[in-house]
Amino acid sequence: MDAGLLVLGATGRLGRFLRATWGSEGPAGLPVIWQTRSRDVPPGWLHWRPGQPLPPARTVLVLAGVTAGDATALAENTHIGLAACKAAGTARVLLASSAAVYGAADGADEQCLPAPLRPYGAAKLAMERACLDGLTTPGGAQVTALRIGNVVGADMLGTVVAKGGPVRLDQFSDGTGPVRSYIGPVAFARVIAALATHPQRLPPVLNLAAPQPVAMADLLTAAGIGFDWQPAPPEALPRAVMATDLLQSLVPFAPDDSTATGMIAEWNSLKGSQ
Repeated sequence: MDAGLLVLGATGRLGRFLRATWGSEGPAGLPVIWQTRSRDVPPGWLHWRPGQPLPPARTVLVLAGVTAGDATALAENTHIGLAACKAAGTARVLLASSAAVYGAADGADEQCLPAPLRPYGAAKLAMERACLDGLTTPGGAQVTALRIGNVVGADMLGTVVAKGGPVRLDQFSDGTGPVRSYIGPVAFARVIAALATHPQRLPPVLNLAAPQPVAMADLLTAAGIGFDWQPAPPEALPRAVMATDLLQSLVPFAPDDSTATGMIAEWNSLKGSQ
């Protein structure tokens, strides 16, 4: 069982977006093996748990992980990441981290000192450091930690909308709402495919989002979803934005990739196919 790309954690939200965008066989020229821990999967899928070997692949994308729970539960991210990197051999490893490692930083690039505000961000940073620091010997995996911003439809806003509950956005003293680094699900899949097949060695850390940030209110408006404003609590962040200059030097983007209407159109195009 060989692959151009091996996706660990293919049944999660981001994995479902990749499958909906690419189809079960993967994008053109990049055959994919999908992985899950469950045994109730279609033929051809890989059943893998940390500690087991992995089949040969050019690139291993590690989407598997834990997003909530106590410190013990969140520490599983490091366990999964290290196991995947070690089992990958000399393959390129794209390790799904999070913009949450930057905390309250605005305009953070890959050289900024991470300062996570919450346990999830701290757990992702611990995973990054364990995988990058522990696999620097020659002949090991080529690890790149992808600090992923919000993916439209897979973020907290998408969860609230999917549940059909009332949508409320924080409003700050200047009358504006939250602005975040986002990327549409189709653009996300395109970036992953481009990084998986990039001819040069990738940097150890890479921010992943569209070039320009977007207001969450604009996303809801573009989706035709009504919402109410609520006073922003003191700890709320008006902006949580990453710089993507390094990513843009590796992957081309189109102007619509950064617009609320373009991102929502991507999300709409995948509804019903996940």
